[in-house]
Amino acid sequence: QVYLAESGGGLVQDGGSLRLSCVASGSVAHVNAVGWYRQALGKQRELIAGITRGGSTNYADSVKGRFTISRDDAKNTAYLQMNSLKPEDTAVYLCNAGVLSINGRLSDYWGQGTQVTVSS
Repeated sequence: QVYLAESGGGLVQDGGSLRLSCVASGSVAHVNAVGWYRQALGKQRELIAGITRGGSTNYADSVKGRFTISRDDAKNTAYLQMNSLKPEDTAVYLCNAGVLSINGRLSDYWGQGTQVTVSS
């Protein structure tokens, strides 16, 4: 079994920073592409940043220049560094990853989400 878990959310003031982590654990052979999503109350889930296994990244316009996605494959972990946070960044942040398990099965996994709240 493979598990995906986010951490690092919290309450921060306008202009502050947070770093989120997404850890794959269990029967993990390796992690392929990882995406960070967010879902604000009453809104649709949106993809805000992605990183391939080779390290190529892409960002939504709403976070470009403020957020940075990275990965540490030795730790099966992806990160989202969030700077210059704004109240409109308030949402539940979730990671999604394609994971190859040690039994050779490639599957898509979601974490449970971590709440980020930015106060004005």
